[in-house]
Amino acid sequence: MEDVLQIRLSLEALAVRLSCENITPAALQELKVAMEDFEEKTKFSQFVEMAKADVKFHEILYKASNNPKLQQLLSNLREQMYRYRVEYLKDDVIYPRLIEEHQKMYDALKAKDLVDATDSKGGGTVTINITTSSFSYTNEKVVDYVDKTNLIANIINEKVVLYTRPRRFGKTLNMSMLYYFFSIKEKENAYLFNDLYISKNKEALEHQNKYPTIFISLKEMKNLTFDAQISSFSSIIYELLEKNLEILSASQLTDATKKKLNSLHDETTSIEDLKFSLRIISNALYTYYHQKVIILIDEYDVPLQSAYQNNYYDEMVDFLRSVFSSALKTNDALEKSILTGCLRISKESIFTGLNNFTSYSILNNIGNEYFGFNENEVKQLLEDYQLSSYMDEVKEWYDGYLFGNIEIYNPWSTLMYVDSKLDNVTNQPVSFWANTSGNDLVVNYIQNGSDELHEEFEQLIQGKSLTKYIKPELTYREMDNINNIYSFLLLTGYLKIKEDLGENKYKLIIPNKEVYEIYKQSFMSYFEDYTFVRKEDLYQCLVREDVDQANEILGDILSRSISYFDNQESFYHGFLVGLFSGKKIKSNREAMHGRFDLCILPKQIFQTALILECKHSKSVKDLIRDASEGVQQIIDYKYEEEIINEGYLHVKGYGISFYMKYCYIVKVQA
Repeated sequence: MEDVLQIRLSLEALAVRLSCENITPAALQELKVAMEDFEEKTKFSQFVEMAKADVKFHEILYKASNNPKLQQLLSNLREQMYRYRVEYLKDDVIYPRLIEEHQKMYDALKAKDLVDATDSKGGGTVTINITTSSFSYTNEKVVDYVDKTNLIANIINEKVVLYTRPRRFGKTLNMSMLYYFFSIKEKENAYLFNDLYISKNKEALEHQNKYPTIFISLKEMKNLTFDAQISSFSSIIYELLEKNLEILSASQLTDATKKKLNSLHDETTSIEDLKFSLRIISNALYTYYHQKVIILIDEYDVPLQSAYQNNYYDEMVDFLRSVFSSALKTNDALEKSILTGCLRISKESIFTGLNNFTSYSILNNIGNEYFGFNENEVKQLLEDYQLSSYMDEVKEWYDGYLFGNIEIYNPWSTLMYVDSKLDNVTNQPVSFWANTSGNDLVVNYIQNGSDELHEEFEQLIQGKSLTKYIKPELTYREMDNINNIYSFLLLTGYLKIKEDLGENKYKLIIPNKEVYEIYKQSFMSYFEDYTFVRKEDLYQCLVREDVDQANEILGDILSRSISYFDNQESFYHGFLVGLFSGKKIKSNREAMHGRFDLCILPKQIFQTALILECKHSKSVKDLIRDASEGVQQIIDYKYEEEIINEGYLHVKGYGISFYMKYCYIVKVQA
């Protein structure tokens, strides 16, 4: 598929240029309708319909080129591209980008602006952008490529190696780079490595384009059921065989092997044969090319996370154990294998018994410079795009990770920030990573965590550190243990090491403002949802004078809030105003002899009005006394009379005192 995409990239760039010269008003209108139709389909994640709409948009563009031969060539690629389009469109993160790119192309063609209609660097259409995970596209576009090719030299002498890093830290791009370097089918693309670091390494160059290379990614295996996961894996194997059709009928292979290969290709094979599919294919490639095989497996642990979340974990573990064992342990055709993921899942025995197996996480000091950007690389990137003045802002938002002893910036977010600034220099930094990293487990911890966990998360949000023991190896079964949650958060990029205390004990903090926003927004969203449900219960308790229940509800709401506040009376006053938003509120209003804090007025005069007098206590032991003082203030200053004089028939007053997350409510006695 990679070669097809390369051809399409070049041909589509030509089509855009010709369309700028030849497009008619009628064609423009047709293009606009197709663009709007695609956007409408994205609202409902209709993958097949979206793919059709996207095809239609581009076909109108091709036709507008007024070059029948070019149109025919692009149409011939359509069928080969269709399946890829459907899979690509399953990631809803890209929808806004695709919609924006369609709009830019339409606007540029409408203005017949060749510069805007094609990539600003002259390398292709706007539909291919700098954040692609393909090594070939990165270099084809002639954009800044942060050179990580020395990783190749690092793995030359490895047999089976696993690199675990957070999402969006360059794992897939590096795996694509390895594929283009090692694959025997990519000899014509050897020029991609010209002038890069690896081109100066004679030992490494001896391995260039020498091996049959299998490259698969499991990152789309996020299905709700085990059967759906197996179907997805079967599709992955189909795509792999599509790239290696030569072995399906190779004379060097036995009829039995070819039968198994064709069954895998037809997606009619059994689960048992799927477990051995990588070994079957690698052995066939070994026989065909007379050269041992390199196996690249990207995001190997994604299926396990989905299985854990959807209750088919044991089945998934059993399946992947068989896949990896047969391909990486008992496989005479294997030259070497490189895997990537977020976690090392070893206690499930997935990797048990593998010969010469090594694993490098962010806790190790090996290979860390190859995942993410260091400070010098970021400075150079900003300089290349005349954005050097924004270095401090990039550092505040996207720096802060510590891989081994190397300080690392989030590469995805840094690139997205640069892209955003190039689009409009007034654009502000945002948490790009939040929309791509899969935060479900973090949100679950916030929503269902213990009081202890909430309090510790609050400390993190306040910029404080936590001291925790970290397990370098985890299973998803261990995620519910509060002591293991921090291992998961560290290894997946939600925390960083502030200090290594030895013996797997570390001080941990939130790495940067981007991740801080993830915690903050997750807490805020949860808190708002929770208070929305409980605030009416609190209000009704106060109306019917159920003080005990009101105390319990308000205390629970406070315990789930995201900070200890600033411990000032004015803050708690504002907190109550926000809590009862949506109701008719009078706040800090002059009453007969003073100023009451809060009055909640009912919809009808015969219903009950509430007066709340807020007090700030200096300690827990002062809560009852201070709440009682609030009650006395309501009585002394005749706040209730003020509301009765306005025509309301029933008024009830309460003194409420606060100390940090503690509170106490006292009712004005009739």
